[in-house]
Amino acid sequence: MTQAISLADLRAAFLADLTAVAPDLDAATIGDGDHLQDDLGLDSMDFLNLVSALHKRFGLPIPEADYPRLATTAQAVAYLDQALAG
Repeated sequence: MTQAISLADLRAAFLADLTAVAPDLDAATIGDGDHLQDDLGLDSMDFLNLVSALHKRFGLPIPEADYPRLATTAQAVAYLDQALAG
C-alpha cells in the first residue's frame, strides 16, 4: 500500500513542474485560482509539457479529455488527488 500524498505536497509538486516548464513564473506568486493559460500565459506547448511532467512524476495517464480539469492550480491538485486515490 502506498502512502497518500498530502494536498500541500501535491500542490508543491504541481508548482515545481509548472515552473520547470515556464521558468519565468514564480511559484510564490501563483494563486490557486490562477488560470494557467489566461492568467499565467502558458501556451499550448507549455501546457503539454506540464502534462508530460506530471505524468512522469506521478505515473498517471492524463487523457486529453481531462485537460480542462487542470486549468487552475486548485483544479489540478484536486484532479491529481482524485486520480492518485483511484
